Amino acid sequence: MLALPNTAGAQLTKADYQRADTILQLENHVYSSRVRPVWLRDSHYFWYQNREKTGTAYYLVDAGTGKKRKAPDKETLSTFLKGKDRALAEELTQKQQTERAWKPEDKRPRTVASPDSLWEAYIQDNNVFVRKRTEPDSVVALTMDGTQGEYYSDRLMWSPDSRKLATMKVRDAQVRRIPLLESRPGTQVQPVLQWRDYAKPGDVLPVSLPVLFDWSARKQIPLDTDLYTRQYELYLTGWRADSRAFTFEFNQRGHQRYIVGEVNALDGKITHLVDERSSTFIYYYQCYRHDLKDGKEMLWMSERDGWRHLYLFGNDGQVKRQITKGEWVVRNVDFVDEANGVIYFNASGFNAGEDPYHLHYCRINIDGTGFKDLTPEPANHQVTASADRRYLVDAYSRADMPYLSVLRKATDGSVVTELERCDISELESTGWQMPEVFHAKGRDGKTDIWGKILRPSHFDASKSYPVVEMIYAGPHDSHVEKYFRATDHLCSRLVELGFIVVKIDGMGTYNRSKAFHDVCWKNLKDAGFPDRIAWIKAAAKQYPYMDINRVGIYGWSAGGQNAMAALLFHNDFYKVAVSLCGCHDNRMDKIWWNEQWMGYPIDESYSASSNVDNAWRLKGKLLLINGELDDNVDPASTLQVVSELMKANKNFDQLYLPGKSHSLGGAFEMHKIHDFFVENLLGQEVPEW
Repeated sequence: MLALPNTAGAQLTKADYQRADTILQLENHVYSSRVRPVWLRDSHYFWYQNREKTGTAYYLVDAGTGKKRKAPDKETLSTFLKGKDRALAEELTQKQQTERAWKPEDKRPRTVASPDSLWEAYIQDNNVFVRKRTEPDSVVALTMDGTQGEYYSDRLMWSPDSRKLATMKVRDAQVRRIPLLESRPGTQVQPVLQWRDYAKPGDVLPVSLPVLFDWSARKQIPLDTDLYTRQYELYLTGWRADSRAFTFEFNQRGHQRYIVGEVNALDGKITHLVDERSSTFIYYYQCYRHDLKDGKEMLWMSERDGWRHLYLFGNDGQVKRQITKGEWVVRNVDFVDEANGVIYFNASGFNAGEDPYHLHYCRINIDGTGFKDLTPEPANHQVTASADRRYLVDAYSRADMPYLSVLRKATDGSVVTELERCDISELESTGWQMPEVFHAKGRDGKTDIWGKILRPSHFDASKSYPVVEMIYAGPHDSHVEKYFRATDHLCSRLVELGFIVVKIDGMGTYNRSKAFHDVCWKNLKDAGFPDRIAWIKAAAKQYPYMDINRVGIYGWSAGGQNAMAALLFHNDFYKVAVSLCGCHDNRMDKIWWNEQWMGYPIDESYSASSNVDNAWRLKGKLLLINGELDDNVDPASTLQVVSELMKANKNFDQLYLPGKSHSLGGAFEMHKIHDFFVENLLGQEVPEW
């Protein structure tokens, strides 16, 4: 244990730990928090449940007038609902339970009926067959070349006119399996070996290619599919309503090209409706497409101008119009009102000086006119709309501002009535400290980096506190919560033991510009650390009680990889780390996440970012925690780190948990995390458990 002075307070006791362990109960002192409406069917009425100091109450609201009626219990609310929504009334007054009857496995092939109900298609012995529904023996084989390793998919799609049939021919690949040893099973004394299908970066993947049949002519129409053989994934997305074509989406291996293809039903010609390309990566999981006018036009989300925006495409693959534009991002589309030509969506980053991650609910016309932020307050807005999009329930808050829930008109965002205002007076009387939203310049001296600071209830600015960062730098999202919460179940207990805990979104994470995101490309070891360190130093300059000579870090999963990387690549700043179930080498982890950011084929960048290959760099105090049954991150990833640390004669601690999966965070492991920081950052003896 490091001989560090305890300048934040007296020696911790068992009572201090017990107080920290109950800190999450502070949530019980929060009243009238976020309104979560339940809209009645075909109505402008909704109801919601509200926790008040006098107990739980229920409210029925007429959105048209803003008037609400209070019901003290569910039975009274049910009385209010009768005549307005009988089904909901019945749900509230009686508990319904549906049980699925067990049925023996049906060995017969799955059949797909044609829209005219005359025919049914099915797969048998890896080939495509069609028969008349009224004459089971009238079978026609459309293919004869299917084999066990190269078969036709049973995802059979008839054209609406029942004249064409589409599916995929799949070249199979053997899936990697990883072993998991359950050392203490509940069913027997001896360990049990389990197996999981688990593809990893670089593995051979199945190849699926579109196939078209002209059933009316009893023949296959050849397609030119050579372009699509180097694939991560290809899947069919349906027929046009007039049967002229069907569509598919193709994600090229390496995630640098994404195509929306349309296959002409007459001649098999393939048109690329979208051909998205990137020199780094296309974040395929966040692709958005909405077909208009039976595919004559299409809404598509793209980062081609450096920010995530909506575009209108024609059916020739050309952009007809960029609908949204600016140095901000469309986060997701909520609803497309094609009849009125309006798009409702969430966006962030367009208000100068505001946290750029705050969600705002907006509308814009498909022709690019009429943009309107329907939720203008500088906060994070969580909106639930009525079915006809005439009214919105908007519950907005910030990390440093409790919820305010209002009812709005969707035409202009005007407030019809205030529904609830969160009451934290009782919470504040306990000494609870409001989180602070903080921002500072990142590594480039220009870009604002945002995060928050958590302080203990016994905070004293005249004392000195070690700083611990809870990190999760996964590029698939941004990760610092932007809504109000009284406690953080992974941070608040540690805070209460005498630490200042910070959470930061550095470069390489999502929901900012494409350039901000691209920092992660083939470079997951970066994890935004230059921005995080600059942010913590700026906070310490403003708040001298933050002792940046005692900085720790911890995180789960990708955050576990990040936490250990801090002691490999930035050990002049970070001194203590706890890494939970870390994906320490991206070659060892799941294919879909790691090839997205590290690319394909595997190259030297994988090794450069590997905690295994760089374990020899370790300085500082490290605790590794993982579970033996983790089927999200291969447990062998942590054990490979252990092996290399041993070879390098490095001192470290390890906690390998029997029976535990990826879902860590239970009482035992949280206690061990707290102990590790108390010993190595506070410099104190840990009280007996």
